[in-house]
Amino acid sequence: MARKIRTHLMFDGTADEAMRFYVGLFPESDILDVAYYKDGENRGKVAQASFTLNGREFICIDTPVKHNFTFTPATSIFVDCESMQELERVFGALSKGGQVLMPLDDYGFSRKFGWISDRFGVSWQVNLPHEQA
Repeated sequence: MARKIRTHLMFDGTADEAMRFYVGLFPESDILDVAYYKDGENRGKVAQASFTLNGREFICIDTPVKHNFTFTPATSIFVDCESMQELERVFGALSKGGQVLMPLDDYGFSRKFGWISDRFGVSWQVNLPHEQA
């Protein structure tokens, strides 16, 4: 049986900035542990970090190897918001400097939904579900 399942985010030099941005954006979020590369050209970049967003654990790194790929919208972080105000705040913050893939709108499956690729390339779907009866 798997000991732990977490979402892993691989950045190319912006892991620390992204992690701190995300932790500041969502309540009940915290940086749990950060290890930095101590020498070489990656000195000061994130070797591995763990953090929580609203209680869910993530890990991230700054890759020491250059790859021919990066994040893709095919995999995204899905956030159900509690209010229209929260939805608009989160959508606005994540879309600043990024790319709006689907603008905030009523697409029929929820009250309002939007899809963003943030300035770090991470894909987010933000949602305001229909009110529960």
